[in-house]
Amino acid sequence: MSDSNASESPLAGKRVLCFTGDIYEDLELWYPKLRLIEAGAEFVLAGEEAGRMYAGKNGYPCVADIAIDDTDCSQFEALVVPGGFMPDKLRRLPRVLDIVREFYEAGKPVAAICHGGWIPISAGIYSGVRVTGSPGIKDDLINAGAIFEDAAVVVDRNSVSSRRPDDLPDFCRALIAMMQA
Repeated sequence: MSDSNASESPLAGKRVLCFTGDIYEDLELWYPKLRLIEAGAEFVLAGEEAGRMYAGKNGYPCVADIAIDDTDCSQFEALVVPGGFMPDKLRRLPRVLDIVREFYEAGKPVAAICHGGWIPISAGIYSGVRVTGSPGIKDDLINAGAIFEDAAVVVDRNSVSSRRPDDLPDFCRALIAMMQA
């Protein structure tokens, strides 16, 4: 990449970690992946097994670049947590919750969309934090101590959250802006 293109790549040199697993919400993984790559970031998928192919809720596959257990949070600037049914399974893994807490406590962006909010809930990072998410997990968010807002995107401290795939443009803009700050 030439120096003239560096100004067009606001996230050049930054790495983003994203959880993946079977029945992830296809758009909520692929839209941020492509948008953040377009902004210059490296986007790394972490699943239970490196190299394993995971099927999206709508059938679109992705392959994990690294294993969740081998994740070194110091190598990344932000975390993306897509929705689907995947978060309900991954939130049962202690290492997943440790990763979320490590990002949050380090002040790095934790961006969850739709049912992805289940993972930060289980990690215990939403108490007193303004968030949004799928209407299906509104009660879970409130019961975890979050302050629920029905909005396309909610940014509070280093948390970015959105409700559904239609909110992805706002979600990605907010995450990119936070990563540039």
